[in-house]
Amino acid sequence: MTALPPHSRPIRIHSLTDADNACAAATELGAPLLLVSAPGAAASAGAGWFREVIARAAARHPSVAITAVLDCADRPGDALGALSAGIGAILFTGRVDVAERLADIAARRGARLLTALPIALDLRGARDPRRACRDWLNGQDDGHVTE
Repeated sequence: MTALPPHSRPIRIHSLTDADNACAAATELGAPLLLVSAPGAAASAGAGWFREVIARAAARHPSVAITAVLDCADRPGDALGALSAGIGAILFTGRVDVAERLADIAARRGARLLTALPIALDLRGARDPRRACRDWLNGQDDGHVTE
């Protein structure tokens, strides 16, 4: 199981608009970006949706170093599906023994499996998402954080 860089301040996204706002803020700050899907998005939106959102955001903001993590919750089938779809980093919060097996599979595919994240900024309901991202990436808490 892989650790994140110590400077990581994850931002949870729910749409391409969220990803664009986060990327725009990161561009302004010259900061790397850790984008995480909504909790359990692997089951609801799917790996293909997430891969496409990240690809479009990266194409629109080529100067931003993006690490993207698909949240698979505690569903090993979704985690395997995400790995098969070519997702490079997944979050799995299920049983430890299952996580260990998934981590081995991920490593063989050149992907990373995370079992936890630091507190994240969730853009759902943010009145000014770009500003919220900028403040968050600058180390300020805007009140929209999630565990």
